Amino acid sequence: MGRTIKIDPVSRIEGHAHITLHLDDDGNVDDAKFHLTQFRGFEKFCEGRPFPEMPALTARTCGICPVSHLVASSKACDHLLSVTIPPTGANLRRLMNLAQLMQSHALSFFHLSSADLLLGMDSNPKSRNIFGLLAVDPQLAKDGIRLRQIGQTIIEILGGKKIHPGWMVPGGVSAPITEEKRAEMLAMLPEGLEIAQRTFESFKGLIGKFSEEIEHFGNFPTMYLSLIKPTGGLEHYDGYFRIKDADGAIVEDMVPLEEYERVIGEAVEPYSYMKFPYYLPAGYPEGIYRVGPLARLNNCDFCGTKLADAALDEFRALQHDRPVSSSFHFHFARLVEIIYALERMKELLDNPHILDTRVRARARGNSDEGIGVAEAPRGTLIHHYKIDDDGLITWANLIIATGHNNLAMNQGIKQAAKHFVDGNNMQEGMLNRVEAVIRCYDPCLSCASHAFGQMPLRIELQDSRGKVLDQLLRHVS
Repeated sequence: MGRTIKIDPVSRIEGHAHITLHLDDDGNVDDAKFHLTQFRGFEKFCEGRPFPEMPALTARTCGICPVSHLVASSKACDHLLSVTIPPTGANLRRLMNLAQLMQSHALSFFHLSSADLLLGMDSNPKSRNIFGLLAVDPQLAKDGIRLRQIGQTIIEILGGKKIHPGWMVPGGVSAPITEEKRAEMLAMLPEGLEIAQRTFESFKGLIGKFSEEIEHFGNFPTMYLSLIKPTGGLEHYDGYFRIKDADGAIVEDMVPLEEYERVIGEAVEPYSYMKFPYYLPAGYPEGIYRVGPLARLNNCDFCGTKLADAALDEFRALQHDRPVSSSFHFHFARLVEIIYALERMKELLDNPHILDTRVRARARGNSDEGIGVAEAPRGTLIHHYKIDDDGLITWANLIIATGHNNLAMNQGIKQAAKHFVDGNNMQEGMLNRVEAVIRCYDPCLSCASHAFGQMPLRIELQDSRGKVLDQLLRHVS
């Protein structure tokens, strides 16, 4: 009779989840599932709230990426207002979104994944963390802390606080910035860029040690979905949808953001509280695609800043004529985007119009439906609201960046487990590699637990034989 290996919890991610590996009678992995176990239901309890509250309310979905929800929600509310916000208001939103992109990518790379990369997948799990990293490479650990601090400080300068700032509002932002604030932000960017470039060069020297992981960490053909500028450049705030296939052919291009329902469908499965988005014309689950930094760099024609474009060329050299397919290279893509974010923030702050005081358009609800889309650090984020004549939310749908990757994450852990896990000779490092596939995607499960429909309640009873067998097999049940 086959066995089930349960990796619980999945470590060094944001939120709560576990993985089950199903072994056949010979001890080989037959199947794998990624289970999001928390349920929150933001979509439902937003109903009845006045729509101007939605940016601040939905930002509470997460303490790591609240700015992403502020952006998407504010844009959905702009749509409800039927207004075009002042250009300076839009650029200030872009600035905060880039600061959040930088700090979130730094958290993922330095705090959650670097221990695997520097200490090794088979290193002692007791020291395979940021503290173990600090002992082995203090400069790298300090760089990660400082880079995240820079991003969080810019968010605080703009919005008044580092977490859940109320500065981004329907119609724009609540207040302009001063010359003093601009100077304070500009002064931090050179140090951040120096750290980003140093880390990028260091990482390139490490990836040669992980050829087997690169080959088996979610390395399979999928489509890629992201926002794109009208010119084809990298975009995080506005633009259009682009979808490429595994060979790099464009499947959909310049799709207006308000038409997302034409290209994105949503499914549910009984083993997870996370939805399973898919490319609607291809059906489920064949319409698997990926989002996030890997997808954004695969889809864009260029970044648009000098150093980031040079780094993009190196990223594309990983797989030459085709999109980079290994999920391991989400790490590479994150470092490219950190460089881009720092360069782009400087461009925005150097523009004298960034000090303009007209930063908000005011109106009442002039449309009964609003859609807001932006690129969160983990991928494309969609907020869709409907309101009544009193401006109260009657329906809300949130398609979270992590959710877009749900099909790919499940397929990725199955691929890795089949290659690395030997049920007859279990080693902790085998199971860590399965977890590490999930960390490549940097999932934010607090954001992603917004299921819809009737969700099952599963109750399991286990006797003492279902508990931990020993320290080595701590994941086995």
